[in-house]
Amino acid sequence: MKIVVLDGYTLNPGDLTWEGLEALGDTTVYDRTPADQVIERSKGAQVLLVNKVEMTREVLAQLPELRYIGVLATGFNVVDIEAARERGIVVANIPTYGTQSVAQMVFAHLLNLTQRVAYHSDTVKAGRWAESEDFCYWDYPLIELHGLTMGVFGFGRIGRNTAQIAKAFGMKVIAFDEYVQDPGDPNVRMVDLETLFRESDALSFHCPLTPETQGVCNAERLSLMKPTAFVINTSRGPVINNADLADALNRGVIAGAGLDVLEVEPPTMDNPLMTAKNVYITPHISWATRSARARLMQTAVDNIKAFSEGRRENVVN
Repeated sequence: MKIVVLDGYTLNPGDLTWEGLEALGDTTVYDRTPADQVIERSKGAQVLLVNKVEMTREVLAQLPELRYIGVLATGFNVVDIEAARERGIVVANIPTYGTQSVAQMVFAHLLNLTQRVAYHSDTVKAGRWAESEDFCYWDYPLIELHGLTMGVFGFGRIGRNTAQIAKAFGMKVIAFDEYVQDPGDPNVRMVDLETLFRESDALSFHCPLTPETQGVCNAERLSLMKPTAFVINTSRGPVINNADLADALNRGVIAGAGLDVLEVEPPTMDNPLMTAKNVYITPHISWATRSARARLMQTAVDNIKAFSEGRRENVVN
């Protein structure tokens, strides 16, 4: 079995091993693959592993030996699922590897926003504490999470994990998910979308990108929020209209935002969020702890092993 990894660098920049894949077949790993080299590098492979490389109908038509595509992520929109099905190509993803890591990043952003950790650290390094007349100082209100309301948009695995952490901080939890009526937790209240935006002190997004969720956080809904509220997004960039969020931040409609994803990635420097007030942006790294990547790697190997044995593991088509 010939296995080709087209963009393996973000999964394994050198701190993991490809030995599990190599044990399953003749394996070639490319750190990155430009669009004009996808077909050439994929020729002859029965198994392809991709993260962000797009497998379009046109590409698949030129790979007659391909039988399996493993997406090294949860989202599988980079693959034309219908075209793969028509050609008998199995497509599998990695659904659960990053639950704890992504939820952890939610609170890294939220604690930074409420305690202004990065800002105050920068002032200390600039010498301000050394020159202070007092033993302490703060330039912004410091906010306690206990008693505040955490809103969770999307109550799947990561949303539920986020809710558990929020409760550990003493926060109230409300959630919206059109597919979930019973949260299975008496301390979580399911609400409608308008209530979610109105009542949340911190609103965290944990949903796939679909036609229904694209742009769901827009100017109209942001206007419903408290001026003291924060928005956190570790799910998919396009669920938030970036221009609307930047405008809301600049006009004080909401207090701040912590984002690990943007509408276009990598972003261009003319994205209005680059200059918006009180927004902290990380480069899509909530999934990237070593623990999470090791789980991802192992699941990718297990998926392919199952496929080679005629079993279906995490198949999405």
